Amino acid sequence: MDLRVTGSASPSPFLSARDRFETEYDLSLPVRVRIREDPDERTWTAHPGEYHVLNISRQAATSAMARELALHEFAHMLRNEGGHPSHTQSTEEALFLALSGRTVERRKLAHCYQIANHMKDIYADDITLTLGPTDKLVSFLESGLATALADRPAPPRPGFERISPGSDPEITVVNAAFALALVERHGLADEDHRLYDLAYAAARDAPGVGFESFKRRFRDLADDPDESEYRKTLVSATRTYAVGDPTAAAD
Repeated sequence: MDLRVTGSASPSPFLSARDRFETEYDLSLPVRVRIREDPDERTWTAHPGEYHVLNISRQAATSAMARELALHEFAHMLRNEGGHPSHTQSTEEALFLALSGRTVERRKLAHCYQIANHMKDIYADDITLTLGPTDKLVSFLESGLATALADRPAPPRPGFERISPGSDPEITVVNAAFALALVERHGLADEDHRLYDLAYAAARDAPGVGFESFKRRFRDLADDPDESEYRKTLVSATRTYAVGDPTAAAD
């Protein structure tokens, strides 16, 4: 794999991730890692055509998860090169099919993109999780969910005005469903793990979302769907979340 790192952070985690990735897989196109100074920059991959780009904040690039984040993004690149429907299906097209003629809140529309990203992540991690220890990933999921629960809006009190919006309980439920789906799909933790307690707490905060249904949707995604099958699955998931269409339920 041709890998080049630019920016103010050590290339070591990315080189280590490359070496680990190449024990099982390889990429045809070069990879360019661009380290950004913005601490809020999310880790994401782009595919300009002749190479892949891994964008990552310096904070993430110097964290204990840097190697694992790079492995995850390499897996996205491999899915892209392989033409997997999860990585070739246009999210915008799926949302148009799911929501055409319906009125949807802006925040819920943003959440639908998150659902699509979770489905992509499931397929990327089907690759990543063949490459080594999983303890860091489970801890990462646990920490993220605990943070979201701690930041959820408190019940209003007289004379109290919350300045920051906090985490949205509805998408937190979906995120919790994704976390447990990944754990169960790959047998990463027992049912007495704290992650389950956190997920059930999130589900209680927004009972209308359908936590168990979304967990099954993510966990049971077909390994190798064709384009039509994947499109239907994504349309169903986004429509169910955005408008609560009972005909799109996974049960």
